[in-house]
Amino acid sequence: MTANAQAPSIESKFVVEVERAYACIMSSFAPPPVTGTEPSLGGMLFYSGQLDATGRAFTVAGNLAGAAVLTVTADPEVQRQAVRQGIVDFLVTSLDEALRILKNEIRKREAVAVCIGAVPEDVECEMTERGVAPNLVRDAALRSICASEERILGVRWTVESQPARWLPWLDAIASECLPATSGAAHRWLRLAPRYLGRLLREERFFAASPEFAQQFLENLRTQSEKSQIPVALTVSITDGLRAEAYRFMPAAPRVVA
Repeated sequence: MTANAQAPSIESKFVVEVERAYACIMSSFAPPPVTGTEPSLGGMLFYSGQLDATGRAFTVAGNLAGAAVLTVTADPEVQRQAVRQGIVDFLVTSLDEALRILKNEIRKREAVAVCIGAVPEDVECEMTERGVAPNLVRDAALRSICASEERILGVRWTVESQPARWLPWLDAIASECLPATSGAAHRWLRLAPRYLGRLLREERFFAASPEFAQQFLENLRTQSEKSQIPVALTVSITDGLRAEAYRFMPAAPRVVA
């Protein structure tokens, strides 16, 4: 294991934005934590507003939280890109179409993201006229953002080969470092690779406390001392000002004379 002051080689601004949006949504709207369970916004309608850069992050974060998400944009290229990148599940042309899909998924308490190809102000006026009242709205989430005094670190982990095989192994170690009451964090570790797809195919990102980072590294050191590291891996930790990278190597094969 080695440590240095180099920044992580793989940076994904969007993943960081989604994680912040997710933390904001869960801290503002999720039910109180219950030991051993993951909080969910299943059965709720979340209006993430215009599908701009912030709206994209909140749309994915809302699905990660379990909500049915409605977003809007009149830009055809943004619409196509959102579908292509898996930001939204359905692209429709009217509020009626959107509500048919959303109501069905809300009834089943399933996550879904629907984009209406229209001017946001027009859709919002129609929602008001028809009495469509989302349980959560992006503006309220943004107002609640995180004036926390708690120090948060960005923790990334990567493996040298076969990420589909070995990243879930690291995810499980990371999950063991979290308290049972940290349901929202457990949910992020479990579902972020699914909703962020290719962005987390070869790395993971987690915003965590220094205590988590310390415990995660300690668990990996223990694995290393027991010669149980199966693949070369790197954990990068940044506090926004500096970064440290810790590398763990699998044990060398024992030579038998």
